[in-house]
Amino acid sequence: MTESRVVAGIDGSPAAETAIRWAAAEAASRGTGLRLVHAFIWPEFPVPLGPSDVAPGLRAAADKIVRESVELARKVEPGIEVVGTREDGFPSPVLIRASQHADVVVIGSRGLGIALGALVGSTGLDLAANAHCPVIVVRPDQPTYTGDRVLIGYDGSSPSSVALDFGLDYASRHGLRVRVVAAQPVHSEQHRVTREDLDADVRGRPGGLDAEIIRVDGHPAEQLLRLSADARLIVLGSRGRGGFAGMLLGSVSQTVLHHAVCPVAVIPAAAIGG
Repeated sequence: MTESRVVAGIDGSPAAETAIRWAAAEAASRGTGLRLVHAFIWPEFPVPLGPSDVAPGLRAAADKIVRESVELARKVEPGIEVVGTREDGFPSPVLIRASQHADVVVIGSRGLGIALGALVGSTGLDLAANAHCPVIVVRPDQPTYTGDRVLIGYDGSSPSSVALDFGLDYASRHGLRVRVVAAQPVHSEQHRVTREDLDADVRGRPGGLDAEIIRVDGHPAEQLLRLSADARLIVLGSRGRGGFAGMLLGSVSQTVLHHAVCPVAVIPAAAIGG
């Protein structure tokens, strides 16, 4: 088959099913294949294995998850090529490795080892910070999205510039409107994006001529969430110009990941220029 370029993390949970459906649709729109990856964590534990151990049964259960996930993806999008793999390891490192050969990685906000009560688990946060390609986190409690636009957060940084390209491309392929939001703290004069630079940067990109551009003062995460009621996807960089040095995932992206009611695409630093 052709090289699979959309990757989805699977574990048999409702969250993973939502991710499979979303990833299959994305692969179809891109005209690429879909790779479903299940992280099999049993070998990572220091438990002696013998002829009566439970590992064979666990492997069989993991293989069933992969098989049923592949069947679902093919049912959702019969025209795409789908492969499923079981990889030994914990979800985060397994999917980060897979991201090296992917255009995008899709996971559910729950599942993949998430702690009870968390909105987005450690796997999603790790991927958003460290993956080698854009990461999309979808919510299982919102399996379908009726929004008709892509909301893009922009602050002039390299991650937000890539987010702008990603969001414009996604909107073009899915027939959606675009809203670009440059939100900056009221009392901060540092790294402010002028209206002229913002307009020029957006309008000069493919798909940017018809984009709605909003420049507002206020906390970026709050403004993005406020303006996302009709969004089908929010796109932003993993950290912008206002983040602390050394942070791979900024407070804005973390807040949006936890509170958005639609899928969120995050552009990790490692995906810049890759």
